[in-house]
Amino acid sequence: MRVGYVRVSTVDQNTVRQLDGIEVERVFTDRASGKDTARPKLDELIAFVRDGDTVIVHSMDRLARNLDDLRRLVRTLTGKGVRVEFVKESLTFTGEDSPMATLLLSVMGAFAEFERALILERQREGIAAAKQRGVYTGRKPALTAEQAQQLRERVAAGERKSALAKEFGISRETVYSYLRAAAVAG
Repeated sequence: MRVGYVRVSTVDQNTVRQLDGIEVERVFTDRASGKDTARPKLDELIAFVRDGDTVIVHSMDRLARNLDDLRRLVRTLTGKGVRVEFVKESLTFTGEDSPMATLLLSVMGAFAEFERALILERQREGIAAAKQRGVYTGRKPALTAEQAQQLRERVAAGERKSALAKEFGISRETVYSYLRAAAVAG
């Protein structure tokens, strides 16, 4: 079976272009950062594929953003008898790979990791420069000061954080961020 894996970092990114024109029988799509491998559809894909299947991924950075994760994922899949094809890099791994194929995986994966580090560095530099010019104010707070206080009080009163997150239209992680900020300030 030919199985596709697609990953985008944000909900509004388009998934269509990644496997456009490539025949697959099933596609697993994650809308999550590639910074770690804790992704529900990736786990589902690994559990789903069987010996003789082929996993097709647009590019290495869609599967993993660091070399260790990339190598581990490719080894996990090929260890199950699954071929892994990276379209953009025109590379295929089977588990019976030549030393050259292993080297290419390592080199290409290292370049993807390096590229990610450069992007983050440029982003930090750009934010620092914008702050110095006074034009960067950061993200607009999800809640007003009054709403944040109300959230903290209701959590202290024992209300469920997940219910409050839904009511306020924020994620549970944002609830925890507001609680941590209050703990640091207080």
